[in-house]
Amino acid sequence: EELARTPVAVVCAGPKAILDVRLTLEYLETLGVPVVVVGQDEMPGFYSRGSGVRAPASAPDAAAAAGIVATHLRLALGSGVLVCVPVPEAAALPLAIARGAVDEAIADAGRAGVHGPDLTPWLLSRIAEITGGASVRANTSLIVNNAAVAARLAVALAS
Repeated sequence: EELARTPVAVVCAGPKAILDVRLTLEYLETLGVPVVVVGQDEMPGFYSRGSGVRAPASAPDAAAAAGIVATHLRLALGSGVLVCVPVPEAAALPLAIARGAVDEAIADAGRAGVHGPDLTPWLLSRIAEITGGASVRANTSLIVNNAAVAARLAVALAS
């Protein structure tokens, strides 16, 4: 809920792979947090470039996203903006593979009785196992890409 109270731009690769994208977008909408996707009209699926869910708003590049962020901040609504950037194509997992790995890991966690604060790290480790490390490579790539887009966004906002 911090994004609902803090006028900031947060750059990410979309909702965590273990979350429901549609429900996450609905929740952010109820909090008054706009979501913009850079470079495509579909919400990224974290490990995959797409999720099958249309983006609420999109911008062709970081400079255009900065315009959306700047306008939102000028309105002084008090909330931040979530800027979603798809994982680079070279490191992306196909959506079916990513979803399958997440579903399998969640089922395995249920059988193993893993829950609470241990759940997310356990799931990430299991997803890495299931994908043969491809999820880790995607995660590393998206971190670097998010930082690059965030830097371009910051430069555009500062000018």
